[in-house]
Amino acid sequence: MAETASSDDNTVIIKKYANRRLYNTRSSSYITLDHLAKMTREGVDYKVLDAKSGADITHTILTQIIMEEETNGEQMLPVNFLRELIGMYGNSMQSLIPHYLEASMENFRANQSKLAKAFEDSLGNNPLAKLAEQNMAMFRAASAAFMPGAEKPEAKPAAPSEDTGDLASLKEQMAAMQKKLDALGK
Repeated sequence: MAETASSDDNTVIIKKYANRRLYNTRSSSYITLDHLAKMTREGVDYKVLDAKSGADITHTILTQIIMEEETNGEQMLPVNFLRELIGMYGNSMQSLIPHYLEASMENFRANQSKLAKAFEDSLGNNPLAKLAEQNMAMFRAASAAFMPGAEKPEAKPAAPSEDTGDLASLKEQMAAMQKKLDALGK
């Protein structure tokens, strides 16, 4: 079907019907805004199209997802920021804001990765390196929970150690905590 195909084969097409239902054309199933939020966090590229007109309404749907998150207690946007943002609509600088915000977010993610790398590099031969390594694993797990996709972990061979089991146990605990956080977020 030509209408469900995209210029990028990795882009999932979601159709929004007049009854406000969302239909994932790849999985041939109806989904919710929560599903779209999860897909966003997982880095899935998707486009939402109005089923009747074919218009791209992805921006509107993403804004709805943010509103849902903000309403459900996951407030990330400070009131003053929102007021400033609203004040920029109709302003002569309005066209610059999207580029500025995108660049700021990219900068934030890059700095977050650099901070994690600097912390990792500073471990060196420090006698507290094992404890710091465990803390770093928790930092990564927390970072992934609150900023999915912010850091792409590099595969590194694990150094043989008798504490490898402790690290694996810590990772399991962090995964369980992540599942609980995800459940609380719903």
